[in-house]
Parts: sequence; structure tokens; C-alpha cells
Amino acid sequence: MLGPFKRIWQEYLRVYHSVTYVRMLVLGVLVGIFAGLVAIAFRLGLDFSQDFIQNHLAGISTHGAHGEYRPWVIPVALVSVAFVTGYLVNKFLPDSIHGVTDGTDAMIKAFHRNKGDIKPKAPIIKGITSILTIASGGSAGQEGPVSQLGAGLGCWFAHKFGLSTKERRILMLTGAAGGLGAIFLAPLGGAMTAIEVIYKEDFESEAIVSAVTSSVVAYSLFFMAFGSKPMFDIPQFHFRDARELLFYAILSVACALAAWFYVRTFHFLKYSVFEKLRQRVGIMWTMVAGALIMGIYGMFYPQVLSTGHHGLEQAINGNLPILTMLVLLFGKTLATSLTLGSGMSGGMFAPALFVGGMTGGVVGFTANSFYPNIVTQPGGYALVGMATFFAGVANAPIGPLIMVCELSKGYGLLAPLMLSGAICVVISRKVSLYENQVENKFESPAHIVDSTVNILENLQVKDFYQRGRVTILEESITLKALTNIITGTNEFFFPVKNIAGEITGILSINDVRNILYEESLFDLVVVGDLARKGVTLYDDDDLYTALVKFVDSDLGQIPVVQEDNPHEILGLINRADVFRAYKNHLYTIQENEK
Repeated sequence: MLGPFKRIWQEYLRVYHSVTYVRMLVLGVLVGIFAGLVAIAFRLGLDFSQDFIQNHLAGISTHGAHGEYRPWVIPVALVSVAFVTGYLVNKFLPDSIHGVTDGTDAMIKAFHRNKGDIKPKAPIIKGITSILTIASGGSAGQEGPVSQLGAGLGCWFAHKFGLSTKERRILMLTGAAGGLGAIFLAPLGGAMTAIEVIYKEDFESEAIVSAVTSSVVAYSLFFMAFGSKPMFDIPQFHFRDARELLFYAILSVACALAAWFYVRTFHFLKYSVFEKLRQRVGIMWTMVAGALIMGIYGMFYPQVLSTGHHGLEQAINGNLPILTMLVLLFGKTLATSLTLGSGMSGGMFAPALFVGGMTGGVVGFTANSFYPNIVTQPGGYALVGMATFFAGVANAPIGPLIMVCELSKGYGLLAPLMLSGAICVVISRKVSLYENQVENKFESPAHIVDSTVNILENLQVKDFYQRGRVTILEESITLKALTNIITGTNEFFFPVKNIAGEITGILSINDVRNILYEESLFDLVVVGDLARKGVTLYDDDDLYTALVKFVDSDLGQIPVVQEDNPHEILGLINRADVFRAYKNHLYTIQENEK
């Protein structure tokens, strides 16, 4: 009765262990379930905390003040959170502040620099403190901590299942995709952003299957808990007039300028102000200083508190004057730099969407006032500005574009979204919000072995070694005779054979330099005593095999032999020959791609 099921299970296990895509698909479902549950828990914690602190205690709602308005609660709450965050970070994560923008950037750093490894306590601490920071009014977003939590889950599962370093990196991105897809109710945009944001000019294609799977599963769980209502209550926008492309091009330039200002402001406050302060007074008091300034600032300008989703919705719907949007553009930039630049927890994605939306709103409604017959839906510019701005600061043109379409539940602005994002990415190519992004896979330590192996495996030793006469030493040669041989040659490495003509070792001049002219040893020491273990290469070996043997043996030359006659030396290959072949072949590839 159980026979067929047993065979099916055995076949599944065989495919699971032998086919990477199948394994990643299954693990993507598993990680997606837990990433969705984590996103739900994060959202519940944030909603409860924000309602308690901002609505109940401070008397602030998304629509203004209600009841007794107590704005002083905001700086008190933020400073309290700063003390807690500073203590936890100083005690458990002292190295998590410098060189990292937010949770997403920490995930990027782990992918490139830490072999895809994230310590479990890091996302947990950052997740909890991010909830408290945003709930208290700190200008930050949910996506950074949620993507870090998802990435931490992926890493944890990878360790539990004994996966390789490469698979651990993929599963880390899989978890991040699940978190992003859930928290933004944007399954495809979340998956694409997770695999795209780690590079400036590339994306991690090997993670697509598992990332999409995880994102869809996490998204499904999230909307079962909270519903599938879009983040913004906005009308449908449509692109109808080709003349508007000119204004969307202007929007791209405006977003690029805003992106430059946003990143420069953040880096200035983080490194020129708060980093110097941290060196003097420590992590905790630096966070307290940033929280106090941010809290006082938020007392007078509550529009810049937390994620700012309501203000962004007002801008899209045309309920904010142009001057107000311009002020909020700069105000949110400063608020985010104060919050995250001082070291407090949270993400940069939501504030970036806010600044981009305000930038788009300024351009759209200004253009509408002069050309109402062409720019008929100025609110759409705020929507396009969100994706365009983030594409510029994060060097990620595809993910944010799809995500904004999913957030608005429509693809009516797809053409201007694509144009504006492409232009902004080109203009902002030297601007990067995430400090640990690398240009492409060739620049990433995660792929350095792959790129080297792929090139060197296509090249063979027989095409690069030096044929000709080789000075071969016998094991019985004395040190005195060796001195005469070395004096009469320019060679530095000598194959050594025994009396039977078998290669038994390699003699390096560096190994005998100190005793070469010790006359007392001339007749006592023979070459067999001085030689290293024998190392050879077959003429049909690839250059990657040669590279590994050079590294393992620390030799500058290795004898080349034939497989059917392993003791007949054909010539020598130099270590420099391998590197030269790699360089020349890489140059040829680049020239062919021009």
C-alpha cells in the first residue's frame, strides 16, 4: 500500500539533492512561510506601538491632532528608544553602525563580505528597535529591518540544512525577498528589488526562482492577515499624451538632483557629525543626541515623523501645495539623516519613496499649472517620482518600478516609469545610498572564484607552458655539484628525479640559498635532502588546476608532463604565465563585447 508513496518520496529526495532549482524552490516556500509570519509580527508590533505612542500618548493621528495634543511625548519617546537601542547595539552589535546604511545594506554587506552569514541576534535586535524607532516618530521605514529579518531567516535555514556558502547567499536573498514582498504587498517588486539592490549594474539571477517563490508565499500570508488593500488610496493614472515624456524626463533630472542631495546630506551627518561625536562619547549618547534633535524637529513638523505614508498619499491626490511638498522634500531628507545617521534602527526605502514622491509632485503640479492640457494627471508624477528617485539612489531600475505599479494596483504609468527610471539611473550612476553595493559580479567577493574558474577552466596548460630543455637534477647530486650547476644557469626551479628516472621532487633556489656556500656541507648534503615534494601538471590540464597547484605548492614553476608518460618532462610553466593568460583572455572577452 505504501510502496508507490515510498517510491515517489525517494524520487523526490533524489531530485531535491541533485537539482539545485528544485532544492531552492522547496526552500523558497519554507523560507517564504516564515518570512511572511515575521512580516506579520513586525507589522502588528509596529501598528500597536505607533498607535500607543503617537495616537494615545502624543495625541497625533495620521490626519492631525485629536484629543489632548502632547507633542513633547515625541522627543521623550525617541530619546528613551535611543537609550535602549544604544545599549543593545553597544553590548551585542558594536560593529553594526560603521559602514552600513540600514538593514538592507547590512544584508548586502553579508552577501558580499561575510559569506552570506548573518548572526541571528542582529536582525532580531534591529527588528525590535526599528519598531520602537518608527513608532516613536523616527524618520525610517519598515523594509530595511524586515528584509534583514528575512535574510537572517534564510541564513539560519541554510545552516540548519547544511547548505554551501553559495546556496546560503541565495537563501539569504530569498528571505529578504519574502520580507519585502510581504511588507509592501508587492510580490514581484519585492523579489526583484532583493536580487537587484546588491549590485549597481547587475542582479543575482541564480536567486530568481527561490526569491519569487518566497515573495509570493510571504505576500499571500500577509494579505490573508491584513487584506490586499493597496498601501495608497489613490485614483488610477494613465499615460495618454506622448508630449508628457518631456516632463517625465525633467522629473528624472529633478530626482537625480534630489537623490544627490539626499545621499550627501545623510553621509555628511553620519560621518562628519555623528561619527565624530561617537568617537568622543560612544554609540549610546550619539543616538540620544540624534533622537533629541529629531524629536524636537518632529514636534514642530509632524509631517516628517515615521514613514510618512499619509503625507505621500496626500501629495499623490493633489492635497498638498507645491511649496509644502518642496519643504517636505528637504525636511524628510534632514529627518531621515538625523534618525539613521545617528545610528538608530530602520530602513531607508520608505523615506526615499517619500522624498521621491514629493519631488515628483513638485514637478507634476508645477507643469500642470503651466500646461494643464498636457499634464492632466499631475498626481501621477508623484507616483513616478517614488520609483525614479529610489532607482537613482539604489541603482535599481527594475524592482522599484514594478513595486510602485503593484503598490498603486495599476500599470497605466509603465512607460514613463521605465523612461524616468532609466534616465535617473544614468545621471545618478556615481550616487549610491547603500555603501556596500558593488558594481557587478566581477567586483563581488561572492563571485570571485566563479569568474576566475570560468575563464581559467577554458584554457589549457599545453598552450602556455615553455617547451625546451629543462635542467633536471638527480637525488644523489651533492651540494658542491649543485653549487656549480646553479652558477652556470639562470633557472630558479629544478625538477628532481631518482635513479629510476621518476620525478620525486622540485628544488627551489630559495630553499638552499642559506647553505649554498657552506663548504662544510658540500659532501654531506645531497639534492634529495633539499628538494620539496614533487608537483607536476599534465599538458591537457586546465589553467585553473595549474593555479591551484601553484597556490598549494608556493612554487614559481611546475614541470609539464604527458599523462601517458608522467616522468618525461616536456617543459615548465611559470606562475606568471597563468596570470598573463587570464589577463589576456579577459581582455579579449571585453574587446569582443564592445
